[in-house]
Amino acid sequence: MSTTRHKKRTGRRILATAAGLATAGALVAALPAGAAEEQDAGASGWKRGEKVSGRTVDVQLLSFNDLHGNLEPPAGSSGEVSHVHADGTTEKIKAGGVEYLATHLRTARKGHPYSITAAAGDMIGASPLVSGLFHDEPTIDALNKLKLDVSSVGNHEFDEGAAELARIQKGGCHPTDGCAEGTTYQGADFPYLAANVTDEKTGKPILDPYFVWERAGVRIGFVGVTLEGTPNIVNAEGIKGLKFGDEVETINKYTKVLEAKGVKSVVALIHEGGAPASSAYNYDCDSPGPGDGVSGPIVDIAKRLSPQVDAVVTGHTHQAYACTIADPAGKPRTVTSAASFGKLYTDTTLTYDRATKDIVRTAVASANHVVTRDVAPAPDMTRLIERWKALAAPIADRPVGHISADINGRGSTAYEKPLGDLIADAQLEGLAPADKGGAQIAFMNPGGIRADLVHAKSGSETADGVVTYGEAYTVQPFTNMMTSVDLTGAQIVTALQQQVSGSNEASPKILQVSRGFTYTLDMTKTGAARVDASSVRLNGAPLDPAKTYRVAMNEFLSGGGDGFPVLAQGKNKLVGASDLDVFVAYLTAHSSAGSPLTPPAADRITVVK
Repeated sequence: MSTTRHKKRTGRRILATAAGLATAGALVAALPAGAAEEQDAGASGWKRGEKVSGRTVDVQLLSFNDLHGNLEPPAGSSGEVSHVHADGTTEKIKAGGVEYLATHLRTARKGHPYSITAAAGDMIGASPLVSGLFHDEPTIDALNKLKLDVSSVGNHEFDEGAAELARIQKGGCHPTDGCAEGTTYQGADFPYLAANVTDEKTGKPILDPYFVWERAGVRIGFVGVTLEGTPNIVNAEGIKGLKFGDEVETINKYTKVLEAKGVKSVVALIHEGGAPASSAYNYDCDSPGPGDGVSGPIVDIAKRLSPQVDAVVTGHTHQAYACTIADPAGKPRTVTSAASFGKLYTDTTLTYDRATKDIVRTAVASANHVVTRDVAPAPDMTRLIERWKALAAPIADRPVGHISADINGRGSTAYEKPLGDLIADAQLEGLAPADKGGAQIAFMNPGGIRADLVHAKSGSETADGVVTYGEAYTVQPFTNMMTSVDLTGAQIVTALQQQVSGSNEASPKILQVSRGFTYTLDMTKTGAARVDASSVRLNGAPLDPAKTYRVAMNEFLSGGGDGFPVLAQGKNKLVGASDLDVFVAYLTAHSSAGSPLTPPAADRITVVK
């Protein structure tokens, strides 16, 4: 990949593609001592050409993850973080919104001549309408203004396929929708790193595998990867011909490449994460001992990463933590995540030793900070949002339904979510007619529910309880096409068992089910035994293992996504309307200002704990 695009703002950065590692290495070696970037000079107080002294220097690493195009402050529980006080009480704090994120980051950079801003993937994808309607070009514009230095890709960067991700990086008009207002999209000023995403034919990464940041002789390398399991959670069509490699093997490989080029300080950007024991952003996950308060895939990854990696910035799980997990040599190493939707940012101090060209690991300090909304919003971000909102308004502000109270989806911690039931009911109704698919049951994947339906009025709404098209889009932003397929009763039971076994055993993915479908989920058992076939019923009658049923689901699930290979065995597939269309149609048909929808009881799955 040409580095011209990035160099217009970051003149002394070095990017390397797999095909051009030797050239990039020559560029690194050719850089003069003391060469530095001009970006943020005014904010930090450092000026190009200014002399530096001292053996060590503190480098500020600001990081965040899983923004998902949330330019405006997220609504409801999606826009809150929990703070635990010394007395054990918990406080909810409104947080997020790129106007406020920009203010917080710009304030944090002041007085720090060595400051890097990095992200750990899912900057785009599953975005609210104001960004998603325009293929997330607004979010990339915002990140450019934020002066993001580098990001790993996440699984959602592949929502529209690898070709679209390449356009997001390089720029150009969308091949179908063209350019908004006739203005050519310029692309990302920062490099997206995809070290473990390779072309199956060439074996080369599809984007840059690593990036080297330099200022006044301080050089820090970044290696970026997404989770190896990305193919299981994105539509297969968009990633044909791509291979997603092991996170640890890939990072260790490029860490050696960087070390061979004299870059001994390395930060890993990994779109994979963990789960802290508490949801409070300021929970001490190093209690009672280092890393004891966090679990999940990132723990094993962190323990196996090369000791040459000095810090690990993570994402994907939308959780908040700043933990210490020992590397294979037993040395402490910080592992962080800043929740999601721009509600937090992480501030990490990396003490760089000029003599060894490495990070003094014992001096690394890291903490998460809330992106509160009690600061002045950044005017440039306000203008950006208002511009794109005006373009989206004719579509976004149209009322499509009414609700009597909050209907929680993303904000629900229960296996069965009220909004999940509502969406499944909408899908069943939309595909039940014989000419639409003849569906008898509908399944909805929980990860596809991206927000809550919030009762309080917002935006252009004139009253509480109004649901706009934009809000419905935020809940269902993927525009997956709906499908109806034939599955036997035995296959349906297998699908229920796959929720809690195989690749989903450690982190269950509980399908949301339509009205009339019931069963018992016994979490006191293990694996597939958690679902007893005899408990599965449709409209009160036991499911017949030999009988064929018509089942509605989105194309992601019917392709076997989210660890449900049995759903890909469905026969006689009929493709219908999009998931968003059937959701909007249901809201309109079943609610009015005088008769709003009430939250479903969420009583279809009996859970034994």
